[in-house]
Amino acid sequence: MVPSRVITTWLVLFGLLVAAFTGTVLILNSTLYSAGGFAGSYLAALARHDVGAAIELAGPVSAAGSGQAARDLLDPRALGELDDIRLVSDIDQGGGVHKVSYSYSFGSGSRQTTSFGVTYDGTRFGLFSAWRFSSSPLGVLSITPKHEASFTVNGFRVASSGPSVAKGYLALTPGRYVLGHSSSYFTAVSIPVPLIEAGGSSAAAVDIRANSAFTKQVQKQLNDYLKQCATQQVLLPTDCPFGKQIADQVEGVPAWSMSSYPVVRIVPGNVPGTWSVPEAPAAAHLTVRVRSLFDGSVSTVDEDVPFNVGYLITFKPDGGLLITGQ
Repeated sequence: MVPSRVITTWLVLFGLLVAAFTGTVLILNSTLYSAGGFAGSYLAALARHDVGAAIELAGPVSAAGSGQAARDLLDPRALGELDDIRLVSDIDQGGGVHKVSYSYSFGSGSRQTTSFGVTYDGTRFGLFSAWRFSSSPLGVLSITPKHEASFTVNGFRVASSGPSVAKGYLALTPGRYVLGHSSSYFTAVSIPVPLIEAGGSSAAAVDIRANSAFTKQVQKQLNDYLKQCATQQVLLPTDCPFGKQIADQVEGVPAWSMSSYPVVRIVPGNVPGTWSVPEAPAAAHLTVRVRSLFDGSVSTVDEDVPFNVGYLITFKPDGGLLITGQ
């Protein structure tokens, strides 16, 4: 027969164990498994760029109410910095609904605050409180890449539906999305777009322009073309923007050279995806001996012949440039 003292000892130990377990459950339900803990876990997933965990906590993508928004930005590479996350308040609004507010910063920027609606969703293992967002924290960012068909989000390259076509993209909120463009021929000034409101939306346009490399290449191609035109020993070089009509009789061979080249400036064309070189002045020099039909005297035409050029630039399927006159 077990002594009563031993039984008493075991009952005390069991009671202490139950009390400790109950206390642990209560502590976890007031921290990790609280409404505030749930929203904090979501923000922690964003901070470490764990998109999978963030979306799992956010709930079904279909619940975001975003229609046909694209999912390109639901990628770890598209997320910016989110740090110094602090719980501001966790207010029980009754009916199992809490309003949870957190403050944070986007890198070195000023602090922001976002509030979430969090709803009680039963228990886990019959012990721990489960929660869900009352409405999805997935927002929509509508982006228009002006004049080009791609852009970057926090350095992550995204292809759009076409030049100057607006498109909606699902975006995890809160977040700071820096839009831009950098490629062989184009550049754009970076535009920071913060999405502060949970499930909020915003729209932005990326103004993509020709970069210096693009301008230099077009300038070189145009200069080479004009130099080639100047090798033609006729008064009106074929398929060239300059020439001169002379009423007198030409004696000898006309000689052309370039006096000044047009200064290339590239701007967006009237049709999205095309680019234009606005009309610019230039001059070719002509030297040729002529005989007057009036008195038969021989003289030399030695003069600059001014002209203007303007071009349309499109891209070939292989990525090469096609430059045509306007």
